Amino acid sequence: MAAGYSLVGWNGFKRAYDGVMLAGLAVFFAAHLGAGWMSAPAGQQPSEIQMLIRASGAAAFSLLTIILCLGPLARLTPRALPLVYNRRHLGVACFLVALLHGGLVVLWYHGFSEMNAFVSLLVSNPRYDSFGGFPFESLGVAALLILFLMAATSHDFWNTVLGPRFWKGLHMGVYAAYGLLVAHVMLGAAQGEAGFAAAALAGVSALLVSGLHIAAGQREAARDRAAAAEAEGWLDAGPAQEIPDGRAVILTPPEGERIAVFREGAKIYAVANACRHQGGPLGEGRILDGCIVCPWHGYQYRPEDGCSPPPFTEKVATFRTRIREGRVLVHRLAQPPGTELAPTLIPEVVS
Repeated sequence: MAAGYSLVGWNGFKRAYDGVMLAGLAVFFAAHLGAGWMSAPAGQQPSEIQMLIRASGAAAFSLLTIILCLGPLARLTPRALPLVYNRRHLGVACFLVALLHGGLVVLWYHGFSEMNAFVSLLVSNPRYDSFGGFPFESLGVAALLILFLMAATSHDFWNTVLGPRFWKGLHMGVYAAYGLLVAHVMLGAAQGEAGFAAAALAGVSALLVSGLHIAAGQREAARDRAAAAEAEGWLDAGPAQEIPDGRAVILTPPEGERIAVFREGAKIYAVANACRHQGGPLGEGRILDGCIVCPWHGYQYRPEDGCSPPPFTEKVATFRTRIREGRVLVHRLAQPPGTELAPTLIPEVVS
């Protein structure tokens, strides 16, 4: 590594991270091998190499599942961010365990073939047009090649040489590798090379990874929409359905006075939060008989125009509202006190 790069920039956290990873792998292998040995009928235990093949395959798949879960978890909760810090070491470990799995498969099932063992692996089953007999081994080989490319280019040196965009695109191949491995396990189970439990766990893992990515994507999309709305002067007051009927939520803008966002049935209103009498918090009051009632001294204001009913003359500012994807947006610019605005209707309640 010329250009001032070191192979690994070790620190205490990285050593602890890798120590936990290696200990976890050791426990996983021990538990998998022990369970496989004890669950087999007496006298029908598989050979040590067969058990190691299954354990290494399960470990590699589990590691890759964990790796793909860390990204969306870190977007959903900051508590997961430390786990992303050394994620590339998990990726390299995943490749090495997968390489062990592939090497043992070639050695055990094709090592004694008359032709080259790797050639034998690829040509021993040419039924690519059959679902039931599809050579699932080729899917594993393709996934292993992708993991190799990712492990070989995981260092920051290659990020600089290849460029961030190309490097990122290359490493997005992890999703293709994961899809190939899910299919590898599923087809192996269909052809009797893996048990139903392995196929079920692979399916559940794929659903978990997909679910976390969908949840993280939805949250980021909501944040992007809120940021775009705020850039246009709109503030997010939260889900419309979560505002109690006849009550309000209090919105605090970056600048200016607080805003009380009321719901009356299917109608949404927004008025200045401070009562004109003694500055009481209107947002802590409620709507009674069509008027907002201040909790301090009972002063009343019509929610549609912020005016007190006659003969009283107090007025508070009103704010424009709208609903987007179920969330209430309030424009930060106040209308002059007494300005009448039509309420925003909650579609779900109206229907």
